[in-house]
Amino acid sequence: MPEPGSKSYDTRRARLRKDAENSGINDQQANQEANETLQDEEGWRSRGPRTERGRGPKGERRGE
Repeated sequence: MPEPGSKSYDTRRARLRKDAENSGINDQQANQEANETLQDEEGWRSRGPRTERGRGPKGERRGE
């Protein structure tokens, strides 16, 4: 599943941005709209850290 920062995510964002620019939206707004669209889609969200180490120091974790 693609995540923000991955090549497939960036490729999809670039395509969405180009489509928005071609429909008459300015560069800044097109970039923001493409990011929001991808973050709203279910399969393109970050799943968070996958390991214990990725969750940070044990004493600073929430919910434990």
